[in-house]
Amino acid sequence: METHEFVTAIDTIWVLLAAALVFFMQAGFAMVETGFTRSKNAGNIIMKNLMDFSIGSLTYWIVGFSIMFGISSNGFIGNMNLLSTGSFEHLGLTVPKEAFLIFQTVFCATAATIVSGAMAERTKFNAYLIYSFFISLIIYPVVGHWTWGGGWLDGLGFMDFAGSTVVHSVGGWSALMGAWIIGPRIGKYTKDGKAIAIPGHSLTLGALGVFILWLGWFGFNPGSTLSGMASNDIAHIFVTTNLAAAAGAFITMVITWLRYGKPDVSMTLNGALAGLVGITAGTDVVSAVGSVAIGLIAGVTVVFGIEFIDRVLKVDDPVGAIGVHGICGAVGTVSVGLFAVDGGLFYGGGLQLLFVQVLGVFAVALWTLATSFIVFKTIDSTIGLRVPEEEEVKGLDIEEHGIESYADFQVKGISMTN
Repeated sequence: METHEFVTAIDTIWVLLAAALVFFMQAGFAMVETGFTRSKNAGNIIMKNLMDFSIGSLTYWIVGFSIMFGISSNGFIGNMNLLSTGSFEHLGLTVPKEAFLIFQTVFCATAATIVSGAMAERTKFNAYLIYSFFISLIIYPVVGHWTWGGGWLDGLGFMDFAGSTVVHSVGGWSALMGAWIIGPRIGKYTKDGKAIAIPGHSLTLGALGVFILWLGWFGFNPGSTLSGMASNDIAHIFVTTNLAAAAGAFITMVITWLRYGKPDVSMTLNGALAGLVGITAGTDVVSAVGSVAIGLIAGVTVVFGIEFIDRVLKVDDPVGAIGVHGICGAVGTVSVGLFAVDGGLFYGGGLQLLFVQVLGVFAVALWTLATSFIVFKTIDSTIGLRVPEEEEVKGLDIEEHGIESYADFQVKGISMTN
């Protein structure tokens, strides 16, 4: 085997392994969302996570991939090649196109699945399928093209290595718009506007989901090198990814302990995710110390961000997806302009990179909020976004899918344990 063939083989194996880890994050999201919501909606959550990946995979393969990585048209959108045909030689890939396609597909699915948690327990299943189609078709691929496909943000020097903004903020801002349009769950707010906590049914499942996501992030960030031969880069990214997550969890625990009198379990779990989301943009260009700083910032941000969304904006987000992915994705992206070893403000780089990072965050937020508003409003005015009140009270599992996720082990009133 010649040297270049050996390098290609190693790079391909690494990208496919990383893609498998990122795919496993779908299970993590499913467990977080299921655990942080009520048992009567567990099956509905599982179906939405399953189908947004399935629909997203097909849609992204047919159209989205070429919009994202086709030859740029005025820096806004890539030229379309149906079914991901074409060589895409302009990308300069060192791995087969198919390896790059599957890696990017699992990223697209991550952006789509973030939305389901924020709109959980009151969204029609068919309405959610339609939205998942559009985020994979156009909303996410256009943002990806701007940054990773040779678009206008890439030309300005915008840095988002693995998607704090491209993936997570796109999902977070879409979740914000969807949750705002659909309205809060029944019983979430009193008549005078006070927020009422609606506990999820299983912290155990939620914690399992967070640990799965933490594991998957070791494919999400290091895998974005697209090279198994870049061993030093991969090792560094593993370290910065892990330290940011740990710092996020730690500071969130401390803050909730001080504010609430006891360390809050669910918020601390979200603190770990906040650190992971925050570091994703600059994981390759910040030092270990910088990654801890970003994790701490994200951990503080997620606590006050979730409280602001819940208590001030009155937007009901059962799992905290908007705070974790939308707000912390933006904060993490801007932090690159501060902590990047080469070009960051704190390292003598001036304001140029920081300005570009802020511009990119606002541009992506504006695009995502505008397009998701159109999609959600159109769905709401046609087939409707929200299930009827009686269905929401009874649970989406029974009404939407005809099942109960947790059997009660009763047959005609006779206990199976007798």
